[in-house]
Amino acid sequence: MVANHKTIEEREEAAKHCAAELGLKIPILMDSMDDKTEKAYQGWPDRLYVVGKDGKIAYAGEKGPRGFDPPQAREALHNLAGR
Repeated sequence: MVANHKTIEEREEAAKHCAAELGLKIPILMDSMDDKTEKAYQGWPDRLYVVGKDGKIAYAGEKGPRGFDPPQAREALHNLAGR
């Protein structure tokens, strides 16, 4: 469990720790302390999103978990990357 962070530095350390523990090799993004991004993109029930470099939603999946379609999300990522 990750504690509720009091500072942006604490949040950054937690993000670095999670990336290292998960062995992530891709860039990760971290929300600001006001959770502006989470509030803007949250979906209920959960959904898979792909956000382009322009900050616009390039792919919005169906309601999860039954609507999750990882291959479709992967295809959206590949299309953004020009593959």
